Amino acid sequence: MPIPLREREAAGYVIPLGPANLVFAKTENGLLGCGAFDVDALERFGYPAARIRPSGESVRDIDDLLNGTVAAANAPARARGITPGMSGAEALERL
Repeated sequence: MPIPLREREAAGYVIPLGPANLVFAKTENGLLGCGAFDVDALERFGYPAARIRPSGESVRDIDDLLNGTVAAANAPARARGITPGMSGAEALERL
């Protein structure tokens, strides 16, 4: 699903995996994902990625992803200004 950003849009994905969903948003520069993503592994490829901590029980959908806070950001994501504690929506804008 398209996620409108200030100057472009990101692609959002929700993939049902039984009791949980794999939720992430991707831009041309990087990825913002739920707790299932290993941002350190993506760092080995130089790929900017950040993991979101949900504001509720879990990241179930794109709204939860955008309303959560960054729990971890790899070095390429930090180079784009993404830091733990910022909102998912703000982090996605920086990707």
